Amino acid sequence: MLHARPLLSLALLASLSACGALRVDYGKVPHGDYTDNVRCSANPAHAAALAEDGLFLVTSRLPDCRGADLLLLNHRSPVVRYGRFTVPDGAAARGKAPLPMVFQGQGAWWGDLESAARAKKGRVLLYVHGYRETFPSTARDAAQMARLTGFDGPTIAYSWPSQGIALAYAADETNMMWDERNFRTFLSTLARQGWVNEIIIVAHSLGTRLVLPSIEHVDRTSTSEDASNISNIILASPDMDRGEFERDIADVVLSARRVNRDRRVTLYVSARDKALSLSHDIHGFPRLGSPDCYDPADLADLKKRGLPPRCYPARARHDAETIKAGLTVIDTSEVSRGTTGHSDFLRAGPACLDFAAVARGSRDGAGRVKTHLPHVFRLMPTGSTAKGEDQRLCQRDGSD
Repeated sequence: MLHARPLLSLALLASLSACGALRVDYGKVPHGDYTDNVRCSANPAHAAALAEDGLFLVTSRLPDCRGADLLLLNHRSPVVRYGRFTVPDGAAARGKAPLPMVFQGQGAWWGDLESAARAKKGRVLLYVHGYRETFPSTARDAAQMARLTGFDGPTIAYSWPSQGIALAYAADETNMMWDERNFRTFLSTLARQGWVNEIIIVAHSLGTRLVLPSIEHVDRTSTSEDASNISNIILASPDMDRGEFERDIADVVLSARRVNRDRRVTLYVSARDKALSLSHDIHGFPRLGSPDCYDPADLADLKKRGLPPRCYPARARHDAETIKAGLTVIDTSEVSRGTTGHSDFLRAGPACLDFAAVARGSRDGAGRVKTHLPHVFRLMPTGSTAKGEDQRLCQRDGSD
């Protein structure tokens, strides 16, 4: 399908394809010097201070423990670390400002998570960020999700070494693939815990390609017929080959027996997503989070029927009858917000309300409009379109 690409996309493509494309700068500090400090070790006393309202952290980023504040860099770490963090209100939560954070030993971390989960019926919310993210931006998004959804169980932010800059897409893609074993090991361990009754996974953008193969691995290696408690999977602006999802993943992750045991996947897609439009240009095939059409026959059929020129992933082909819906697609094109339209689920009021309902377990969402496909719904503008209204509905802190 032909598109009118923004000048920014063309500039980024030119930069990515040029001989002098961006090379990641690893700095002049030996990486061992960043961690050669006792502050990089577990600190039970400091962890206790964050235990009451702190969010949970798992990260493969290299930490910088040399200064007064613990920082998470954009480099890879040979060690996966566990910890707690908080996101203060106001200026301290903006930009790349350091956040209160402490590392824990794995035993203590899992013990705290168990206590928090048992107190809330064994429900856990796990967020995996996407491309162009720093740890502060990931932490703010995780904290916003907890506020927006009213989730009272433990919230975990999994932070892999994204570079946090636009021209480092290739490096982010490489680091995401490098980190798959780390994340797969963590998710497998989490899913095996007897006290975890439900895992709600939210994957954004490139994080989808980290999450879905790992879920497939957990499903495939479950010790019983279907021991996976990963039931509610939310993919926001997923940067993944749509054809790969339909052919290789959907039929496994959304098998009939898993769907009948309440497994479901909710996709948030937008025709105004500039980031995924660029990814389409780079990869040559429509992304899962963008309703671009691939086959001209599909476009001709939509035009003949007087429908918008938007194509969506097909429902999974089940090997048996299902009593529940497995795949639901939410088109946020009409309510898209931000300069890129790549984070509607946390930026656009109607999308935020729908996302919050889905995260709480609802299958109906909020304000959905039916389409010609039974598994696809559109969100339409309601009420005020002012930025402040979006911030109120999305429970943002107003910092951006």
